[in-house]
Amino acid sequence: MSSRLHDAAPGEGGVLLSRGGLRVRLAQGAADVAAAQRLRGLAFFGPEGGADVDPLDTRCSHALIEDRTGQLQACFRYLWLDTSAEIGNSYSAQYYDLQRLAGYGGPMIELGRFCTRPGLVDPDVLRLAWGAITALVDRGGARMLFGCASFAGTDPAPYAEAFGFLAARHAAPERWQIGAKAAERVAFAPAEAEARGVMRLIPPLLRTYLGMGGWVSDHAVVDRQMNTLHVFTGVETAAIPPARAKALRTIAG
Repeated sequence: MSSRLHDAAPGEGGVLLSRGGLRVRLAQGAADVAAAQRLRGLAFFGPEGGADVDPLDTRCSHALIEDRTGQLQACFRYLWLDTSAEIGNSYSAQYYDLQRLAGYGGPMIELGRFCTRPGLVDPDVLRLAWGAITALVDRGGARMLFGCASFAGTDPAPYAEAFGFLAARHAAPERWQIGAKAAERVAFAPAEAEARGVMRLIPPLLRTYLGMGGWVSDHAVVDRQMNTLHVFTGVETAAIPPARAKALRTIAG
């Protein structure tokens, strides 16, 4: 991991950012990582599903968003890549052909396993998480954020309108087009749809990416282990709308 990214967490205990009764900090050891894995399991699989443990966890940094009592409210992990040539080592590369993005240049951050405690209704938790991500981007000079945005379930039928909208309005630029790799996938057919109606079908995290100018692959991958359909999403940090970038930097301080 780049030393520049270590500079993004100067606070005691790995604290990245704190506001009011909330703080974002980096996991400091196995117990912190295990807590994140338990919350992920609760969010993704329910109370009987057990912890969500993935082999990439050992190579990622884990961010924990806690309330004033120390209870974990949300978490995400990120993989810092010093250069786009390393993108083949990412989680997303298991499912997508990312050959074109290998030539993008500069540092990248892959975000993954972003989740909140079930039933959470505090928007400040997500705002603080994005403030911390903004600090990581700025202090490390990341040129792109990317990851897999997940739709619940493996049946594409309920999301046909959303997939058509994504293909028509938010397709990746041709020069960065994401290639197919997974055996089980769902191709998108571009279709016009009213944004107001279709946005309810799009997961909140993906809506956030789109609001930052993000773009997506032309297909979804069927992930039966996670019981999701996931879509590759990229956000070129230099292309984030100025008003959105200003708001994020205000949170990041």
